[in-house]
Amino acid sequence: MQAKACVFRVKGLKSILSVGESSEINSLTWHRLIITTFPTPQLNFSNFIARIKFTLSWVVNMECVAHIREYDKEIQTVFSHLEEVSKICRSFTAKINLPKAGELLGLLHDFGKYSQEFQIYIHSATGMLNSDIDDEYVDAYALKGQIDHSTAGAQLIWENFRRYGPQGEIVGQIFALCLASHHSGLIDCLKPDGKNSFDARMGKDVEKTHLAECKTTADHDLLKKIELLATPALIQNCLEQIKTLISQGESKIVEQFKIGLLVRFLFSCLIDADRINSADFENPVNKNARSKKQVDWKIVIDRVENKLAALPIRHEIDTIRKSISEQCKAKAFGPQGIYTLTVPTGGGKTYSSIRYALHHAKKYNLDRIIYIIPYTSIIEQNAQAVRNLLEVNGDPAPWVLEHHSNLEPERLSWHQKLIAENWDAPIVFTTMVQFLDTLFSGGTRGARRMHQLARSVLVFDEIQTLPIKCVHLFCNAINFLVFHTKTTAVLCTATQPLLDHLKKPEKGQLTIPEGNELVQNVSALFNKLKRVSINNKVRLNDGWTESELVELAVAEYKEKGTCLVIVNTKQWAQQLFRGCKDRVAPGNLFHLSTSLCPAHRKKILGNIRHRLDKKLPVLCISTQLIEAGVDVDFASVIRFLAGLDSIAQAAGRCNRNGSLPQGTVHIVNPNQESIDMLEDIKEGRDKSLRVLSEKADPDPMDPEVMSLYFSYYFFSRAREMDYPVSAKQAGRQDSLLNLLSNNSLNIGRIDNPLKLQQSFSTAGQIFQTIDAPTQAVIVPYQEGKGIISELCSEAEPGKTYELLRRAQKFSVNVFPNVWNKLKNVEAIFPIQSGEEIFYLDERYYSEDFGLSTEPVGFLEPQII
Repeated sequence: MQAKACVFRVKGLKSILSVGESSEINSLTWHRLIITTFPTPQLNFSNFIARIKFTLSWVVNMECVAHIREYDKEIQTVFSHLEEVSKICRSFTAKINLPKAGELLGLLHDFGKYSQEFQIYIHSATGMLNSDIDDEYVDAYALKGQIDHSTAGAQLIWENFRRYGPQGEIVGQIFALCLASHHSGLIDCLKPDGKNSFDARMGKDVEKTHLAECKTTADHDLLKKIELLATPALIQNCLEQIKTLISQGESKIVEQFKIGLLVRFLFSCLIDADRINSADFENPVNKNARSKKQVDWKIVIDRVENKLAALPIRHEIDTIRKSISEQCKAKAFGPQGIYTLTVPTGGGKTYSSIRYALHHAKKYNLDRIIYIIPYTSIIEQNAQAVRNLLEVNGDPAPWVLEHHSNLEPERLSWHQKLIAENWDAPIVFTTMVQFLDTLFSGGTRGARRMHQLARSVLVFDEIQTLPIKCVHLFCNAINFLVFHTKTTAVLCTATQPLLDHLKKPEKGQLTIPEGNELVQNVSALFNKLKRVSINNKVRLNDGWTESELVELAVAEYKEKGTCLVIVNTKQWAQQLFRGCKDRVAPGNLFHLSTSLCPAHRKKILGNIRHRLDKKLPVLCISTQLIEAGVDVDFASVIRFLAGLDSIAQAAGRCNRNGSLPQGTVHIVNPNQESIDMLEDIKEGRDKSLRVLSEKADPDPMDPEVMSLYFSYYFFSRAREMDYPVSAKQAGRQDSLLNLLSNNSLNIGRIDNPLKLQQSFSTAGQIFQTIDAPTQAVIVPYQEGKGIISELCSEAEPGKTYELLRRAQKFSVNVFPNVWNKLKNVEAIFPIQSGEEIFYLDERYYSEDFGLSTEPVGFLEPQII
């Protein structure tokens, strides 16, 4: 009854609202005003009039709003936003010769914002529509996620392109996937249960997606641009790029996987362009600060060449390092591709690889150099080494960006999205976890950076640490980047894995041409750089007791002056540290593990290096975090039995600079060791035992011995290399490789016409669950206390971001079992109510061992 009364009263609305008869408002618009501005049965006539006034303003002025700046309420129209994103996205997709594809994606991505429903939301959510009008009405539109503004553009291009048959369908599906997913992360084409979720999304009720309404409301100039771009010529252009992905003799799995990577690449271009434009509108100063010019590599090349030329020759090893560096420079002028740099530890890989990368980037006019490091513990060291070479006082902006934060949750707030990093720097140092996250994780945060991998030099430090489950994913991705995005990859290590000779090449392996090793005569080089003797003290029947290991460590420390003990578990690190504490002078004994935050580890390592340089006594008990790339030089090393690659890395911490006639590395095995859950260590240990038993007096540093070890190791773990997933995760036993390629085990494939059948979203969620089970917690170590205090108080978004950047050095990554223990004893707290960033109670952080699950002031820290 009340609704009818409202309709009758509308007859007099034109006079009430002072709208003249000449106004361009037809009867259909009036009908829409009544229906869409009155969603609740309760009638409040004054509120109803206020809503219609707002809607009339929108209809008459046609000023559809995309964003409203918070601090001054400046408006960015939908048309302006789409045009600006289109230009940025075009520049990104041009890297793979698809500029018009990016232009069209940018124009369509927020097409649904032309709907009246979104316009009501954007005004109400930002305070421009008086929230007192009707609280229930405003609340219904308070969450952007409830208003679908991404499907309309996807439906439009899908309708347009599928008319051109199978070829139009594959290109249309690629575009539609990017558009429909740009707020959620790539959606599944097929759900694990076989449901065709792509068709379901494209078949979504157009009343809910507002497609027809947006076609009517959208700016004429925008519609014209879309019409000029969405043509058979663009379809053909995209098909030509797809054809380049399909190599003769490759399996369907590899072909479909690479097409999936193309989808993710275009998706990356779109979401980064969207985030950049949104950020620059919200904070205009950002736009001026962004680099718009091609990097002038000559500037830093001159600096590097001058500094390298001035390095002194103190030992024979310095001459060898210089020779390696010269060879790398000479190879830099060769073609783009995949290269290996196989150099013994201590051979100067960091300086040699940056020299190669800089000259190579200059020759091919590339955009950036990205260093991928295995562990966060050595990013600062390597980044600083390169920074010392490249930067001088007075640089207007840093050349080197470090990115290794695990503090940013995927569910970012609006302001966090605006300031999220996208690796837009000439030289980036990041971790393998972040790199893989960029390629395979769900959501948008990691995917945003993928396009920055194009036109780059990717330098992988200690490539042998690549997670075994990611081998096929990694190999296919690197082949895609190198052969389709104008990128060069360099695999650096002393222990080169056999990524181009895998047991199941049909699932993907690296394509490394003959002659793509950057240094000559690797075997002779290893002989020249041999600075240690390996003592195999493994006891096959019993193993070493704790007391015997303490005696060995103390004896080596007393005899040689400096000794490093590398163990496989935190438990053994703490046990040996306690066992040695009463046998070693105060200030000479050190402990290192990932339970210490990076700032704490850095301080300890700095102290250790200072003492080593001054020839002062040092005994260090460490987990394996110290052996991959950490620049320390001990006279003696004791290494718990592990993979030969780990033993070789440990040997690289002994007599590193060749200052002694011979260093000593002892290989031992403890009598009790809980490593059944540490599969990489357990498998490596077992294969090392096999090699040590088969070869008479084998030298783990010998490249031929290392190749034999990797052949055994990779053969035994071939079934794990495609990232297996459980039935609980995917509805059946499957693999990430399969989910991201032809999805052959999905029951939905039967009689399914979809050209792409990947389960992108499901795979992304599984990847995060398996590969990165840890969660970061900020710890109250030194400056960390102040950071925690500031984060817990209200702060501006820019300040919060800067605090989080600083907090990286004061955070510890915690596994779920430890996290649950900390929660149970109420030792962790969110920095703000509802936030997903946490800090640790100071009673649970030990000066000796770092994060603990027991109050360190009252009890011995529990081993974690």
